[in-house]
Amino acid sequence: MTQPQTGEQVHSETRDQTRQPPMYRVLLHNDDYTTMEFVVEILMYIFNKSPETAAKIMMNVHQKGVGVCGIYTHEIAETKVNAVHNLARESGFPLRCSMEQE
Repeated sequence: MTQPQTGEQVHSETRDQTRQPPMYRVLLHNDDYTTMEFVVEILMYIFNKSPETAAKIMMNVHQKGVGVCGIYTHEIAETKVNAVHNLARESGFPLRCSMEQE
């Protein structure tokens, strides 16, 4: 790196904006074995949903086959998907949860 000579100007640029991290939707998938009550519990416990919101999401999962639980950064979404799978497995349910980039 050379030093500027007398009378030379040095120009530098800085970025004022930083990019937001990509966001991911966390999805629950319907199956024939997991109870609706368990899905509501998962939504309230892992996703901090109110009982009313959890019931609405659960009905979406039941009627449409899939429901959005929330939108998070990659690391948080991945942690929530793993938490759902662990709790479902411990409770004997085959509940599936996935994430997709928004």
